[in-house]
Formats: sequence, structure tokens, C-alpha cells
Amino acid sequence: MIRSIYIAKNGSIQNDLSIEQIKAALLESEGLLWVSLERFEDQELNELLDGVFHFHPLAIEDCLSSGLQLPKVDDFSSYIFLILHALNIDLATEEVEADELDLFLGGNYLVTCYHTESMTVVDQAWLRLERDERLRMKGPDSLCHAIIDMLVDAYIPLVDKLEDEIEILENEVVDKPQKQTLNRLIGLKHTSMILRRLISPEREVINRISRGDFPQISNGIRIYFRDVYDHIVRIQEMIDNIRDITTGALDIYLNSTSLKLNEIMKALTVISTIFLPLTFITGFYGMNFKFFPMIASEYGYYVVLGLCCGVVGGMLLYFKKRGWF
Repeated sequence: MIRSIYIAKNGSIQNDLSIEQIKAALLESEGLLWVSLERFEDQELNELLDGVFHFHPLAIEDCLSSGLQLPKVDDFSSYIFLILHALNIDLATEEVEADELDLFLGGNYLVTCYHTESMTVVDQAWLRLERDERLRMKGPDSLCHAIIDMLVDAYIPLVDKLEDEIEILENEVVDKPQKQTLNRLIGLKHTSMILRRLISPEREVINRISRGDFPQISNGIRIYFRDVYDHIVRIQEMIDNIRDITTGALDIYLNSTSLKLNEIMKALTVISTIFLPLTFITGFYGMNFKFFPMIASEYGYYVVLGLCCGVVGGMLLYFKKRGWF
């Protein structure tokens, strides 16, 4: 599926352009041409990107690739090629879902490509372009900024959800640590590592765009990309903070379980130590000798029982004085 729009210098708008109309729009030095390839076939993509725009084969190959690629920006002199990601997190499974978005930015055009059924930021950009006259009157670099800005802003609610999740897990670790809590902590740490691995190169991409390395980005729009860069830096810091808190929570969990195990071992040790002399006394008086002191005494049983109780009481007082329980 191909969506396209061309906004001429005089403000006239053409939608759903044919291949010939796209070629004609490319010849215009001014105006804004936006072509979006969505859920495309390989032949459809080659026909447009190679046959009409004449993009580099390596860039086209990246668009056709079904595997997830890291964010990057390539300079092809007359245009730049960007790979970015729209992210989503399934909190039930702690899995990160990343959808690749490819962009070609030229002097008077923007081409976007994605494989998924829908891309929220692209749909939002279409609506914004229809409603915002100021955006229509600006160049493709302004439209590119609008898409990337919405893409980065969409990361913030996801990171906020992770922060809420780690706060809940921190309380569970302190109050009542369970194995389920450990599994969720490990999943959250894994999620934060994946997010950082995806967002770190994306931060560098936006940094290069905001520095003025590419003539396709005008000076007036470059400052807006710096604002996007500030946002993604803050998001990365939030992710690093989540990772650090998760690591600390894991340490607390392990220390809590170790402390609980120590308390159990202490109780078992006290019980074992108490029964050791009792076992000796009962074993000693249980020897089957014919002549044995107090063996025929009327009060022998009570003497031994009193001795056992005295030993238990004395040991408990000694343990208490030492602070062992």
C-alpha cells in the first residue's frame, strides 16, 4: 500500500499520486512530497525506491530486510537515510516490541517505509499534516522532525510504566519477597537493557541530525531536533535509573532471602543444640546394665526429667544472654 501527498508552493494539494505524478513532483525544486510505503510488497518497493527515487541499493536492501536493525543515519549526498524504531512494552511478559521505521529525507521529499499493519506516529503525522497549515507550508525536514518528535515522545509513557512497575516491586521486595517477584525483577532488568540497546544508537542518530551534519536539515529546523535530542537523553537517563534500581532491588531480594534462610538455620541450630544433651542423658540412662545408679529408685524418672528440663532452661538462658535469638 502506498500513501502519497504533494503540497505545491502555492498551497495546492494532491493526494494518492500516480508514479508519473510522483516523478513530476520530484522535478519541482520547492514544495513537499511525502510518500509512505505501508505493508508493501518487495516488487512494489523496488519499483518506487529504485525506479522512481533511484535510492542506493544498500538502503533499499535495509528496507527489505525482515530482521530488526539498529538505528542509524546514512548520508547519500542528495538525501539521508534513517532507521528508527517505534517501541511498545508488554508488561505481562516484560517483552519489548520494536517496529522499524525507515525514512528517506531529500531536498523536497520524505519517504517513509514500514512492514507492520500500522504505525501510530505515521498515522498521527498524516492527521497533523491535514489539520496544520503551518506544517504543510514548511519543508520535508519539518515533517521529518514532526514524525521523529512523536516517535520519541511515545517512549515516555512506556518508561513511566516501567518506573511504576519497579516501585511496586521494590515494595514487594521489602515487605514480602517471593519467587514471582524475583522473576518480574529479572524480566524488568532484561527489558531495560533491551531499551537501552535500542535507544542509545537512536540518541546518536538524532545528535548527528541536530549538529548540522546534513544539508537536508535547515538551520531553522535544526534547533527543534536539539529539543528532541534533549528528550531522548532524558529518556535514556530514566532507563539507566530503572536499571540501577532494578539491580538494587535484586540485591535486596537476595539479601532478604539469605537473611530469612539464616534465621531458619539459627532456629534449627538452637533446637539441635538443645536436644544434643537431652539425647546424651536419655541415651545414658537407657543403657541396659543390671547394676545402674538410681535404676531402682522410686524418684529416678523424676530426677532425670528434672535434669533434662534444667539443661534446656539453662541453655535457653545462655543463648538469650548471648543474643542468639
